[in-house]
Amino acid sequence: MHYAFVGLGSLGGHLAGSLLRAGFAVTVSDLERTRAEPLLAAGAAWAENPASAAAAADAAITCLPSPAASAAVAPQLFESLRPGATWIEMSTNEAAEVARLAALAAARDIATLEAPVTGGVHRAATGEITVLVGGEATTFEAHRPALEAMGGEVLHMGPLGSAALIKVITNMLAFVHLVAEGEALMLAKQGGLDLAKAYRAIAASSGNSFVHETEGQVILNGSYDIGFTLDLACKDLAFAAGYGRSLGVPLELAGLTGGTFLRARAQYGGQAQSTQVVKLLEDALGSELRAPGFPARLTG
Repeated sequence: MHYAFVGLGSLGGHLAGSLLRAGFAVTVSDLERTRAEPLLAAGAAWAENPASAAAAADAAITCLPSPAASAAVAPQLFESLRPGATWIEMSTNEAAEVARLAALAAARDIATLEAPVTGGVHRAATGEITVLVGGEATTFEAHRPALEAMGGEVLHMGPLGSAALIKVITNMLAFVHLVAEGEALMLAKQGGLDLAKAYRAIAASSGNSFVHETEGQVILNGSYDIGFTLDLACKDLAFAAGYGRSLGVPLELAGLTGGTFLRARAQYGGQAQSTQVVKLLEDALGSELRAPGFPARLTG
């Protein structure tokens, strides 16, 4: 199949690269052509805008930073995609918004899949990220080879909207864990423990988590470089709060975590790394969480 891929940010560029490595024909488009250069060198075609990218494609994939961006781009794709084509939304989006856009697509006989990813940018780079899919089973099967090229584990969660919900749940948990990670490491430091040894002890204990094993490392390095911003974290936590209200679930920990992330964004700016939420504690105590031997970036 020929895929159009729109949105070549930290995630999108890696996902499109995985499609190319698997032998798919890919036409890419982004507001910044420089992001496409490695993909063009690997064999991708370039399109100046989303509509042009979709014109010859069997399916169009979007991986964009906000629901507003998806709302602007998706109708352009629908104008150019042929009847029987598919739109695959890989952005983190709200279920209601995906459903609204899917209705626009269906009016033109275009199918929709939602396929947000989770597991970190470093896993997208190696094609091992988890892909969470919502939509009709037949449409999912038609695009399974492409989805499996981009991800290590591909989970069909159910109908449209189910993937949006589980993606927000996984991110909500990660952000709660991230705040807890900062508190745990600071408690270890203020208690006089060697932070490298504390890291290994937590990793080998019942307190371990994916966030500890990954984001804990770049915190201890001091780079904080996880490829995910405070703006994106605040957006996802707002999605979680919305689901909590609509489904009648009191999200106390998520609410506290959301407030912490909002304070971090106000302090460090929306484009700061999401891991810099722990700097609130570092700055408050005048004590940095650092240890030798940890990487500046995660690679696998």
